[in-house]
Amino acid sequence: MEPKSQELLEFLYVRMREHHRVVERWEQRRRTAIVQLVCNVVHLLAIWHSFNQIRDMPVRNDMIGRSNVRRQVMSHLMENERICRDVLQMNPSAFAALCDKLRSTGLLKDFSRSTIEEQVAKFLHVLGQNWKYRAIGCYFCRSSETISRHFHNVLRAIISLENQFLKQSYGIDVAPQILHSSRFDPYFKDCIGAIDGTHVRVKVSRADAPRFRGRKDWPTQNVLAACSFDMRFTYVLPGWEGTASDSRIMRNALVRQNKLIIPQGKFFLVDAGFMLKSGLITPYRGVRYHLKEYSSHEPENEKELFNLRHASLRNVIERAFGVLKKRFPIIASGNESYFSVDTTSEIILACCILHNFLMGVDPDEHLIHEVDRELQNGPIVNSREGPTVADEDSRLGAALRDNIAARMWNDYNK
Repeated sequence: MEPKSQELLEFLYVRMREHHRVVERWEQRRRTAIVQLVCNVVHLLAIWHSFNQIRDMPVRNDMIGRSNVRRQVMSHLMENERICRDVLQMNPSAFAALCDKLRSTGLLKDFSRSTIEEQVAKFLHVLGQNWKYRAIGCYFCRSSETISRHFHNVLRAIISLENQFLKQSYGIDVAPQILHSSRFDPYFKDCIGAIDGTHVRVKVSRADAPRFRGRKDWPTQNVLAACSFDMRFTYVLPGWEGTASDSRIMRNALVRQNKLIIPQGKFFLVDAGFMLKSGLITPYRGVRYHLKEYSSHEPENEKELFNLRHASLRNVIERAFGVLKKRFPIIASGNESYFSVDTTSEIILACCILHNFLMGVDPDEHLIHEVDRELQNGPIVNSREGPTVADEDSRLGAALRDNIAARMWNDYNK
């Protein structure tokens, strides 16, 4: 073989070996890179798994802790009648009956982490303690958003019971409080209840405040309500601004779609702030009226006697308002409401429904006696006299009142 050919072969051999070594090193690096990548992925997965374990461990423990706190709170309320009444404004058996009633509406549902009982307890906590959502959230270990959602769900469910618990009277039977009293029977045998208004503070814009600022130094809404002589509300009309007079609200109540019903031949007792009609009997004006005014001085004529007994009977609406506001401070507080006017109106309606429900299952005589003492020892508040209307219905009302007063005075002097 020629020298040149030999050199060429050697050169090619050397280059082939170098190429082989390069390829082998590259393959080795590739294998190393793949192994390193797999190791890195495994390591990252291990870190991610460990992080999740560390992150989820306190969350799970916290969730379990919160659930235990809520169970303990509910257990404490249901096992101690005094605490239950102080916090929820009713005894445990009444609370259980209310929850069953609301469950039957289908508007409330039990959830895995929130029972109907807990939802209703939170709602009653707001009404009975006038607490903000944030405070209730701390108590029940819930967010303000959850408290708000549950509150409005329960509110809607209670309002759905309006037709069941707010029933207007048709006066078919004489009220026992009248029938079994010689002071009232037969003179008031056609009387089916008493009507009055009460003011509840509301939250309104600065522009709307003048319309709602009536008797009080702050904006209120004037709530018209009728009740029977067993202290149960039969008609409630919330939402009117505080500057609206009782007579104006009454005129609207008699013609609106959901109107106040006064059966033919029957009547309500009202104070001097209302107009005199055949179905709305007011006291005589310019004559002693309040019960305190007769404590040391007997009535001297038929008008004074009528006013005395009229006040004694009509007092039931003041007692009903007193018990209502004692049970549910959210509508009695002088602090500005946390809710809009519309929501406040719904809350007032819900409170009246709950009041009627409780008067049937848990009337709380201690609370009623407390209200009676306050009314007896409180100052005399004179109502603003309503307008005098000289129409036929007004004349019929005056004639009815005069006839009752005359018969009453005649029997009184026998």
